[in-house]
Amino acid sequence: MATMNRGKQPSLAQLRAFAAVAEHLHFRDAAAAIGMSQPALSGAVSALEETLGTQLVERTTRKVLLSPAGERLAARAKAVLNAVGELMEEAEAVRAPFTGVLRLGVIPTVAPYLLPDVLRLVHDRYPDLGLQVYEERTSSLLDGLAAGRLDLLLLAVPLGVPGVTEIPLFDEDFVLVTPGDHPLGGRDDIPREALRDLPLLLLDEGHCLRDQALDVCREVARGAPTPVKTTATGLATLVQLVAGGLGVTLLPRTAVEVETGRGGLRTGRFAEPAPARRIALAIRTGAARQGEFEEFARALRDAVVSLPVRPHTEPAGPVAATPYATRPDASAGTAPACSAPSPPGPPPHRHRRPAENPTNPPPSY
Repeated sequence: MATMNRGKQPSLAQLRAFAAVAEHLHFRDAAAAIGMSQPALSGAVSALEETLGTQLVERTTRKVLLSPAGERLAARAKAVLNAVGELMEEAEAVRAPFTGVLRLGVIPTVAPYLLPDVLRLVHDRYPDLGLQVYEERTSSLLDGLAAGRLDLLLLAVPLGVPGVTEIPLFDEDFVLVTPGDHPLGGRDDIPREALRDLPLLLLDEGHCLRDQALDVCREVARGAPTPVKTTATGLATLVQLVAGGLGVTLLPRTAVEVETGRGGLRTGRFAEPAPARRIALAIRTGAARQGEFEEFARALRDAVVSLPVRPHTEPAGPVAATPYATRPDASAGTAPACSAPSPPGPPPHRHRRPAENPTNPPPSY
């Protein structure tokens, strides 16, 4: 490979092409990912190699590999592209807040119940905002936020992920969902200890709601293993399994009206302090649009006052993530797949806004 051409600088198109090849290790897939023809992408990578004076990619008839230099420079290229993206975002935010595209990631146990309020808010108050919604599990959302694929997340906290700032929105209690003839159905004083002897149905691995329910069970069982009879991929299936008599489950209160309306089910409220979860917006720490996102959080708190939740009062500021405290079933040194439940609080009322300090994230059960 020739020496570096010091009279030329890499172009953004060349860096974008190389970063795509480094990610996909396939020219056709990389070209499709960035909307470039395969010959143009190959030419851009070759031009970058000539400019830098080093081979970045090893091309074979079957696969693409990064050279040692390519391995080192791929991260640099991605960092440059991210920095340019942040520059464009900051310029756009300064020029006209709440315009352009906003890529919002939402977890599946929040999306069906809160998105109507989010979409109504954007339509009524921010008509020039191009909202794009992505429903994914927490781990995928956090990857998307870190990579710049997503701008803002709506999910359960605390996350305990460095570089992520949380803006609390509200707390909501969990309720027990039972078959229609279950003796705990309809009660409003169920002790948490009752969960020790109940056949609990949960979502599949990777869902935040599953881990939150298990955290509650571990708390009342003092760390003993929780027997799980059956799992499901979504809450709609889960409540139908309950209606069929296979067991009971826990639902956040915002999901109850939607998921239990088909009949054959009853709900029960826990005695105080009831298990709960906290819902928040999450952003990259130091994001160019942080002020815009904080204003969006204030508007969203006002928009959910009719829901059975406890909205947070105006925060003193966003909450930076704290280091992850390893749970008994978690691997040391890794970030959690999702958050733990929120602390107990007063029972939710549709128009009640109790004073609390939202700058302190809730402890895990």
